[in-house]
Amino acid sequence: MNPLDVVLTALSALASNKLRAALTLLGIVIGVTAVIVLVSLGRGVQKSITSAFESLGTNLITVTSGSSDGDGFDALFGDGGDVDTLTLNDAYALLDPIKAPSVAAVAPQIDTGAPVEFGSRAAGTAVLGVTADYDEVRLYNVEQGEFISPVHVRDAASVAVLDAGISKSLFGLRNPVGQRIKLSGRPFTVIGVLESKEDGIFSFSHRVMIPITTAHYRLHFHPNSEGEIQVSSINVQAASGEVIESAEGEIREILRLRHRILDEDDFTITTQEQALEAIESAIGAFTVFLGSIAAISLLVGGIGIMNIMLVSVTERTREIGIRKAMGAKQRDILLQFVTEAAVLCFVGGLVGLTLGGLITVAMNGQDFLGGPKLETSIDVQITLLALSVSIGIGFFFGIYPALRAARLHPIEALRHE
Repeated sequence: MNPLDVVLTALSALASNKLRAALTLLGIVIGVTAVIVLVSLGRGVQKSITSAFESLGTNLITVTSGSSDGDGFDALFGDGGDVDTLTLNDAYALLDPIKAPSVAAVAPQIDTGAPVEFGSRAAGTAVLGVTADYDEVRLYNVEQGEFISPVHVRDAASVAVLDAGISKSLFGLRNPVGQRIKLSGRPFTVIGVLESKEDGIFSFSHRVMIPITTAHYRLHFHPNSEGEIQVSSINVQAASGEVIESAEGEIREILRLRHRILDEDDFTITTQEQALEAIESAIGAFTVFLGSIAAISLLVGGIGIMNIMLVSVTERTREIGIRKAMGAKQRDILLQFVTEAAVLCFVGGLVGLTLGGLITVAMNGQDFLGGPKLETSIDVQITLLALSVSIGIGFFFGIYPALRAARLHPIEALRHE
């Protein structure tokens, strides 16, 4: 039999039991759809995070308290250690043009949290104590009002700058500049609102920023043994992307001298590239995990195909005997049943790809549980791989029923009722 006859025969056999074929397809359709949707969602999150970090600039270096495990997550989540080992004076020391010529600017910060209130509206939010250079170092733009000034820091003023997300939550479409809010019950005057840096599911726009001295004295009073203001991290802007390594070495040398360190550092230095690689690696691993879970559906679908093909062999035993009696060879019978299984998986794969693509497109840009918007990214290689795997499953799970059919003795097959 030529290949066309084999395919036509397989299609004819499948068409004789449309409902059973459709139900068998369902397992493959669900498996392929799940793989496409989950992997596309993972790729979208990865793309969103990459875009968000690139928006912070390539010459940003973050110094956090505590020793590092080397994976870059300390800088991302401010989890360098249980005790803050950095101080405001450490940050100012990094501005020495002689000892740190590769450093252009520094912006220390204190990370804390407090309930924020405006009238009857309230929300828990992250509060950052920052200096006047924070917006330039972290590439933030003020959309309304002004940013924190050196005078505000000097006087420990009760002023606040809102991220776009928290501004919308508290004030809606109203201009919040000049309004009074409360942080942990203390009154603060809103002096500015930042442009939104919300990018997909990865969002930076739900924080309140206040002068670093205000955060220390009114919300987060934890001086060290020498009475210095402790900070959670120091954001450092290198003079350019080409001197990142030089700036990192200068920062390390200055801090080791100031902290009188002889062995292990009590701080962690992380560049944007290191942080991005860490988060991309984690999201990539999670995406593979999601894809693997979804692929189990394909395996279940393959088992369903084997079951149906075994039933089909039993039902068509007499037909197989007639074909063998008329001269059909074992390879012809084998090829017919393998082709039927492969066609089932191919059609199921195509339907799954179409359905998965439609769901992925529909999910893109949708609100995630009322919060940030989802971003999805269809990977052509993954879609082709999913289709290939579904066809491969057809061959793999179809080979045993096909061999069983091919090995039937024609006389015994003809006797089958």
